Amino acid sequence: MTAQVGNGGVHSLLIVDDDEALRSELRQSFRRFQVLEAGDRATAAAEIRRCEPAVVVLDLGLPPDAAGVDEGFATLREILGLAPNAKVIVVTANGDRVGTVQAISMGAFDFFHKPMDIELLTLLVNRAFRIHELEEENRVLLRSNQVPVLDGLLARSDAMTKVCRVIEKVAPTAATVLLLGESGTGKELLAHALHRLSLRKHHPFIAINCAAIPESLLESELFGHERGAFTGAIRSVPGKLEQAHTGTLFLDEIGDMSPALQAKLLRFLQDRRVERVGSRQSYAVDVRIVCATNKDLDAGVKTGTFREDLYFRIAEVTVRIPPLRERIGDAVILAHKFVQDCCQRHGTKPLSLTQDAIAAIDAHMWPGNVRELENRINGAVVLAEERQISAADIGLAGAASGPALPTLRDARKGAERGAIQRAMAASNGNISTAAELLGVSRPTLYDLLGRHQLKRDDLN
Repeated sequence: MTAQVGNGGVHSLLIVDDDEALRSELRQSFRRFQVLEAGDRATAAAEIRRCEPAVVVLDLGLPPDAAGVDEGFATLREILGLAPNAKVIVVTANGDRVGTVQAISMGAFDFFHKPMDIELLTLLVNRAFRIHELEEENRVLLRSNQVPVLDGLLARSDAMTKVCRVIEKVAPTAATVLLLGESGTGKELLAHALHRLSLRKHHPFIAINCAAIPESLLESELFGHERGAFTGAIRSVPGKLEQAHTGTLFLDEIGDMSPALQAKLLRFLQDRRVERVGSRQSYAVDVRIVCATNKDLDAGVKTGTFREDLYFRIAEVTVRIPPLRERIGDAVILAHKFVQDCCQRHGTKPLSLTQDAIAAIDAHMWPGNVRELENRINGAVVLAEERQISAADIGLAGAASGPALPTLRDARKGAERGAIQRAMAASNGNISTAAELLGVSRPTLYDLLGRHQLKRDDLN
């Protein structure tokens, strides 16, 4: 492996050992890297903060416990806390299996037993640098794929990308938009994106939850009231519609609005004038309406709980937001982002997700959607005791016990086997017909049947 010497980072190797002569020998052996040295935990931590080296060779026998491993483990823990992506190769006494196992369980990349074999250590160090390089390339690629398709929104799935494209297209227009989706899917986030991409972006964005305000107060909240209009109305107050003048008003959970208020909102959408409660005077208001609900408004129209004419007014463009369980791959990407954001918000050490956590997150159905995922991750970050978050920490231990994520080869093999089974069933076991359905020759199909250990008689 070749590497350029720089000021730290991906080409830096930190050697932590209290034996100065050994450090000198290793420095010469690895002179193609930028070699950093430390003889104790404090110096090692300082070098980690200064350069964040990609690879660390750590002798567990450090002062003041050179004969033991406690100080070495404490150093390992601190290094991984400061630089969780660093690859740490621990050096242990020959035969110290317990220390080796514990170091690996704490997050060490690999181990090396004394006495020192420079050739073998060189292989381990080169491998560690290569793995670090690949992981860094993967992180860069992941970040490039994580560029928000909309400002503030992270998505990779085709289902959510299509939603974002619709938002981008409709945002610059004056169309009234209805966002449909389960609770926790990000309807308000998309409403904000609509506003930011519109010609009204420099004007107010006002949101109101129609289900959170009692019906007796919602009319006053929306349309405002005059002084003396009701008990406690000691002054005139403009409503949300007036406050959003020249901007956007987001009506969340509009499916819970009462029939009386639906009629008044419809009247506003028709003439764009507001009449406050207790007043006979009307005010012209220029506002864009964006609505959202988790209810089935089509069913509401049929049962009479939602006005059909209002439905047509608010749904000039309807955007259906898929639940998280239908957004393939998005849950894991969002989980990584939530971990990062939560660590920054709480000022905690950087954390990462274990493979069992990633598998559990990907397998979970997330009935509470993105909101449930974010809440679980936030709780796990706050309570985390190790540098990694496991499935159990997120409360998904049951899901984590399921099968691991399939490899691409396994996925292809499963898809191929399933296609053969369906073709054989559709052709009632006729090889020629099944081969034609699959677009392969008869000999190829016979070969595939043998490869997948499928018997012709069992497939018809």
